[in-house]
Order: sequence, then structure tokens, then C-alpha cells
Amino acid sequence: MSNPVFFESNYKKIGFFIVNENSMEDINGDAYKSYIKVLYLPEEYSVTIDFKQYHTTTPALFFINSNQYLQIDKEGQKQGYFMFYNRDFYCVQIHDAEVACDGLLFNNIFEMPMTALPAHHVAPVESIYHLLQEEFDHPDPSQEEMIRTYLKQLIIRATRLWKMQQLGALNQEPSKEIEFFRDFSRLVDIHFRTKHTVADYAAMLGLAPKTLSNKFNRLELAQPNDIIKERIILEAKRLLGHSGLSVKEIAYQLGYEDPAYFNRLFTHKVGDTPSNFKKKYLQGKNVQLE
Repeated sequence: MSNPVFFESNYKKIGFFIVNENSMEDINGDAYKSYIKVLYLPEEYSVTIDFKQYHTTTPALFFINSNQYLQIDKEGQKQGYFMFYNRDFYCVQIHDAEVACDGLLFNNIFEMPMTALPAHHVAPVESIYHLLQEEFDHPDPSQEEMIRTYLKQLIIRATRLWKMQQLGALNQEPSKEIEFFRDFSRLVDIHFRTKHTVADYAAMLGLAPKTLSNKFNRLELAQPNDIIKERIILEAKRLLGHSGLSVKEIAYQLGYEDPAYFNRLFTHKVGDTPSNFKKKYLQGKNVQLE
């Protein structure tokens, strides 16, 4: 069992513990599913987040939203760190949007939760965790703000690295363009159950559908329609794997009045029917996205 230390005040809560053999069962259980999570893993760990497996060849940070599913599959030789918190602790909208709880690390068109740490970033990140541990072990009247400051340092450092590692040509664009693609991703995450077309999102962004698609084409990014459909499929997989809903009920929840159409869409995107996917997943077979 893990022995988390945590700060709690009114509705605000943040907790922290070391990742090792004794705590992995708790991390993989249900206790922290409703929290936003920040995970620091040294090399040789394997972790699955939303049906995709990641292997750490260097230390890495993972930023996992409250609606995502996390499992540590393989433990490395060195200990990691697990932090969990709720939106009341850190998600004030006046925070810099890029590093808020719906910022780039948690909401991006690449669906990439991992930030690899180059060698010269490992010591500073581990130092932040050591300071966090001290703060939890020795409470002080300013404890809440100090913990929040360290958390924000982690998020800012990881955001800078993530942008360099993932954005490619987009990283050379003006910041308002990066913000535009984040806005698109955020809108998809909010509305994917009811809005399924590029035209829906173009209208919300004040653009013609063709203009929206051209923005993605210019930077050789995945097409908006593909991003929308992949978000729908991801949610379908979550519901198939982690709820007792039938395929028909899942289709309705995702805004499809015709379950047969939903079946065809899922099969086309995944290469398996929803019912077969569910059966394989519950049997523990590999159902990762290619």
C-alpha cells in the first residue's frame, strides 16, 4: 500500500507519494481516477494511458487528466513520484492558459501525455520533487502556495520541453497559432458527443470549414475530421473497457442515433467491431492503437 502525504483545505486537495513496488497497486486502482495526475518515472518503466503504452528509455513526466485511464505495467529499477490533485487546487482560469489544467500538456491534438527529460533537465526536476516532499513533511502556513508554486514549475518546464519535442513546424508559428490549435482540441474535447463534423467546429471558431482544414494542411497536421473521429473512438474504447454499457447505449451516448453507423465507424477506425474490442480488452489482450 502507498502512504500518501497530502494537503487538503476546503475543496482543494493535492497528494504525493513515491512510486515503487508497494504503491503500484494503488496507482493502478480506482482511488486516484478522479484526480489530475503528474507522474515522474525514471528509465525502464512501462505505462499504459488510454490504450497506448509508453516505455521510458530516459526519465519522463506524464500529465494525465481526470478522464484518462492510467496503469503502470512494469516497474523500473529506480523509484518515481506520483502526484494527484483536483481542479480546485490548481485550475484557476486566470492562470496562463498554456500551463493551466486544460493547457497543452492535458489538451493537445497529438494526444501525447509524455514529456521525455533530456539529461540536463533530470536533476532540476528531481530537485523540485525533493522540495515538494519536504513541504509535505513539514507543514507551514504558506504550505499551500509553496506546493502550488512547485507544481507550476513542473508544468512550465514540461510545457517548454513538450513543445520542442512535439510541435515540429508548429513551434515556429506565432503563439496565437499554437493557441488556435489548442482551442480546437479543447472544443473537440468538450463537444465531441454532440458535434461530429468539421463544420460544427469551424463555426465555433468563426471560420469556414475549408479554412479550418487548410490551417491543418499547411502544417501537415492530422485532418480536423480525423481528430474529431479519433476523440469519439477513444471515448468509445473507454466506455467499452470500463463501463457496463452496451454497444447500443454507447452509440447513443456518443450522439449516434443509428447504432449500425457507429458500429461501422468504430470498425473502420479500429479494425475490429466494438463487441470484439470489448471482449479482447476484458480478456487482457493487446488492443492498443497502432
